[in-house]
Amino acid sequence: MRFHVVAKYALSFVVVAGSAQLHAQFQAPTQDELKMTADPKAPGAAAVYLNVREVDNNTLHFESYYARIKVLSEKGKELATVQLPYLKGGEVTDIQARTIHSDGTIVPLVGKPADLLITKKGDFEFERKVFTLPSVEVGSILEYYFQFRDDRYIYSPRWEIQRPYFVHQAHYLFTPYREDFSFLWWTVLPQGMSVSKDASGRYALDMTDIPPAPSEEWMPPIDSILYKVVFYFGIGSTVDAYWGDAIKGWSKDVDHFAEPSKAVHQIVDGLIAPGDSDVDKAKKLYKAVQALDNTNFSRKKTESELKQLHEKEAKRAEDTWTQKSGTRDDIALLYLAMLRAAGLNAFAMKVVDRDQGIFAPGYFNFSQLHDTIIIATLGGKDVVLDPGEKMCPFLSTHWKHSLATGVRQGAAGGVATSPMQLYSENKLGRSGDITLDDHGAITGDLTFTLAGQDALRWRQAALEQDLSDVKKKFDVWIGESIPDGVEAHVDHFQGLDDPDAPLTAVVKVQGTLGTATAKRVMLPGFFFESRGHVPFVDQDKRQQAVDMHYGEQINDRLVYHLPAGLSVEGTPQDTKLPWTGHAMLVTRTTVAPGQITVVRSLARAFTFSKPDEYQDLRGFYQKVAAADQQQLVLTISQTAKGN
Repeated sequence: MRFHVVAKYALSFVVVAGSAQLHAQFQAPTQDELKMTADPKAPGAAAVYLNVREVDNNTLHFESYYARIKVLSEKGKELATVQLPYLKGGEVTDIQARTIHSDGTIVPLVGKPADLLITKKGDFEFERKVFTLPSVEVGSILEYYFQFRDDRYIYSPRWEIQRPYFVHQAHYLFTPYREDFSFLWWTVLPQGMSVSKDASGRYALDMTDIPPAPSEEWMPPIDSILYKVVFYFGIGSTVDAYWGDAIKGWSKDVDHFAEPSKAVHQIVDGLIAPGDSDVDKAKKLYKAVQALDNTNFSRKKTESELKQLHEKEAKRAEDTWTQKSGTRDDIALLYLAMLRAAGLNAFAMKVVDRDQGIFAPGYFNFSQLHDTIIIATLGGKDVVLDPGEKMCPFLSTHWKHSLATGVRQGAAGGVATSPMQLYSENKLGRSGDITLDDHGAITGDLTFTLAGQDALRWRQAALEQDLSDVKKKFDVWIGESIPDGVEAHVDHFQGLDDPDAPLTAVVKVQGTLGTATAKRVMLPGFFFESRGHVPFVDQDKRQQAVDMHYGEQINDRLVYHLPAGLSVEGTPQDTKLPWTGHAMLVTRTTVAPGQITVVRSLARAFTFSKPDEYQDLRGFYQKVAAADQQQLVLTISQTAKGN
């Protein structure tokens, strides 16, 4: 139910239509619907949609939406609040709604639209309005209808078929403005379902028994999975023909922007030395463009601000350098121009942001590609660089740009996928020295050392937030894994503003660890995993692929310093748990006079896993969870008891 604005309609248009055409026809509920307390088609559901109907009409410049919902539990009452996203300048009209209690009592929504709706700010193009149905109870049927109107535009609708709750019946209808407007559509639908087009040019889709949106840990981007139909303006073509032409046009624009002009050559000559190797040249130029103001991480200047500063929107690479700022794509293409001016072989690649979507070749829309990365030949091999990603280290990429499909220039040009990151590039080291007393109270210091994606995430957070806010959020992050009863607070960071160095956080801890009896003190065997959530353990089946974003290696080392009154009775077993070719857990405990050292290493080399691999994946993590639950058991001496 989100609009894509693709053409402005300048002709003034007066809509005249009878209310019978535009208004909802509310349905009398059946006795079965009134009495329903559960739905066999959606076991355990908090609510179900009985009917959904969306009608989009370009001729009349409106969209109407109708829904009937059965509330089956307290949680399902959240559907009584209806969110309406709409284009600024448009209008929400003709709201009709009612609540039907299980005994048949009807409570209508009363009031004018202007009084019923609460406006909430949205992004640059959209706002939201909200209304709430009255007197909603468990067992109620919610029924509502509304319209969006906007005479300024011709819309290409987007039908969001799948939603968080089961849908019994859904009907979608789209009437284009006129037949000479060429529409294409891209769908994610169950096998056997398709959009139909009738003799009058209307598009329709009817579906029944639509399952709820999947909710599984570590799924691919949800928008790429959900059933949908996306209409857009275009001319029919084959996949190869469309992307072949699109790549040629895009590549021509890239080469124009990133032309190594005389101005770019002068810039590069001032940054590199004649004796520099190709790698040194690329690194110096990378550092230079990374130092520019990246407006995706600050704030993009408005047209009036650019005019006041005597600046202009970048048309060529040297404009970005002159203004010392640009978007992530501007900066990436400036870097491309610099590499070429330095005599290096380099190409652009435009990829889907893996955090937002998955490339769909059958969707003939270049805007599904998000960000520009650079491929350069250094030392005789192609390497991928991410200069438009602020704080991203040289010779690395943000995970959302690795294993990301898009289009690239060069001899290997066409549709391509960027390389996978090595898991060894992403490391989290957690170490500490903790002093324990006879009753389990602790004090000490922890050190978190981050390299790769975790370091990049916190450095980018520091660009957009005050240091105090970053510290608070870091405290929350580490607090999700350390034991109950223990407080941990960041004292200071090292390397927060240096992407080429490890990022270190020094953390102070204190509190009470584990439990104590008259004879023993029992501590969690693995300090950093005592409350950590182990994925997949509680989910016995899997429908969607697993996407864990990137591989990583987590290395823990904790030293407990014991008082004289405590001796070691039991420790976690040394462990080596392999999932061959995918992951490995290794643990080791060493006991010495007055101290215990616990070491844990989890290496995860995979990023994706198919549903048919899920049982192996889950089996590995179940073993990890069991190993992490082991305890350290300490005995309290008679002397300590006396004290």
